[in-house]
Amino acid sequence: MRWRRGRAVLLALAALGVLAFAGCGRDDFENDPRPAVPAEITVKIGEDGVLVSPAAFGAGLANFTIANLSPDPATLAIEGPTSAISDEIPPGGNTLLKAEMDTGSYQFSAEGPARVEPFQLEVGPDRPSGQNDLLLP
Repeated sequence: MRWRRGRAVLLALAALGVLAFAGCGRDDFENDPRPAVPAEITVKIGEDGVLVSPAAFGAGLANFTIANLSPDPATLAIEGPTSAISDEIPPGGNTLLKAEMDTGSYQFSAEGPARVEPFQLEVGPDRPSGQNDLLLP
């Protein structure tokens, strides 16, 4: 009887040892860190020009929320290392454009309204990883 109790204790200790060894993880992971959180950029197409805010951001994915405040339908054209064009935006309407922006000089221009001044900006180096950022839906 004493022998059975000792054997049960030995088996329980062995099982705990296996669980403890299996539960140990690695601190260094082979996979790449998460990409940067997308930059949220607003663009206003007005009667006198295009305005982009913020006027400086780093390279990576950017979500452009575009508002057409001119009296004419318009499209936004982005020209630079990365080129993109939005769908037609009705007067008073808005749309969303996603683009992977590379480092460099860009011109944001509106096609449609007459005499609208373009907006120039510089996209900086890659933004840091979003590894420890809380990602919200």
